[in-house]
Amino acid sequence: MPNWVLSYVRFVDALNYRVGRFAMYLLFVLMGVMLWASFARTALSPAIWTDEMGQFLLLGYFMLGGAYSLQLGSAVRMDLFYSRWNDRTKALVDVITIFALIFYLGVLLYGAVESTAYAIEYGEKRRGLWQPYMWPVKSVMCVGIVLMILQTTSIFFKDLAKLRGKDLS
Repeated sequence: MPNWVLSYVRFVDALNYRVGRFAMYLLFVLMGVMLWASFARTALSPAIWTDEMGQFLLLGYFMLGGAYSLQLGSAVRMDLFYSRWNDRTKALVDVITIFALIFYLGVLLYGAVESTAYAIEYGEKRRGLWQPYMWPVKSVMCVGIVLMILQTTSIFFKDLAKLRGKDLS
């Protein structure tokens, strides 16, 4: 494999590792927000921002952690036949089927960019009492999808190398 492929794989893996580890800690922030919501409902007046902030944090957790999940191989896959195959057969099937994932993520990114542009252009706010702007959370969604596309191409290069009898990990 060319040196640029190896550099790309190392860079993307390192980036998604760091972003994924950061996203793991969003769960603690989410727990803090939900704990505050519980305390505020019983001891104070209910905070209007906690439910939506919890949803936004959960979206960030899932979207920013998606590429890390792909990197670790913890994504869900149909394991009926896959677990019985050797590593080269798995790599061949992954090289062929990964284009469906890239297509899906591309369509998802297109929709996310369109939605984010709309939110920025028109100052879209969420309905409800708090009415936060939607562009920050939609931007996080776009970043998460781009990271998943980068990680998917990194996995593609690793599988190609595995088919050639080399290891890029």
